[in-house]
Amino acid sequence: MKQLTYILFIVTITILGSCDKKTTKVTAKVGYQCPMKCEAEKVYLEKGTCPVCKMDLRSNSKKTAKVLSDKISEASIFNLTSKWNTQESKEIVLEELKGKTLVMVMVYTTCKAACPRLTADMRNIEAKIPTELKKDVNYVLVSIDPENDTPKRLKEFANENYLDSKYWTLLQGTEDGVREFANVLAVKYKQISPLDFSHSNIISVFNPHGELVHQQQGLGIDNKETITKIIETITQL
Repeated sequence: MKQLTYILFIVTITILGSCDKKTTKVTAKVGYQCPMKCEAEKVYLEKGTCPVCKMDLRSNSKKTAKVLSDKISEASIFNLTSKWNTQESKEIVLEELKGKTLVMVMVYTTCKAACPRLTADMRNIEAKIPTELKKDVNYVLVSIDPENDTPKRLKEFANENYLDSKYWTLLQGTEDGVREFANVLAVKYKQISPLDFSHSNIISVFNPHGELVHQQQGLGIDNKETITKIIETITQL
């Protein structure tokens, strides 16, 4: 009887030990994906290019925190010391925009022709950026009419055009500051009446260090190259 009890005890311990060691194997789907999600959530095991859009595949593993150097190159717009007012009436210098890819355009709010199209082009660019990268981009509208485009008016313009302040910054500067910035972007503008300007139609892309990496010129043009450059600028940092 004692021997039978001992055997049953050993068998019970063995079974319990087996149960304790049982684990559920979870396989994480880690690899490389197209940043444009051309093939939805398809994952590749090795680096390469997307067979659809030909962009470099990007690792889908969790990103480490981005750390930017404090150094500013001679080509950076962050060297400009002019002061600006945002649509929230906050005074800033351009260096405070450091850390995100910047998509910038110069417009004025009373414009009835080109500027609404430029704003629409900017919104179209925003709409095509993959959801997981949206937080890495800041869309900046710089007014070429600082006299009339006060922070209050810029705020109204932002609301009228559904420009979310989480992703959009509208700036009013001084006459000298605006002129200096326009020269950097190679944007030409001229006041032809109290409320009307002629100006270049250029959208510019800057990396998080404030260096110009791409420009798109014209209205309503194919923005595929601009989208590609924005994504590359974000993912290659």
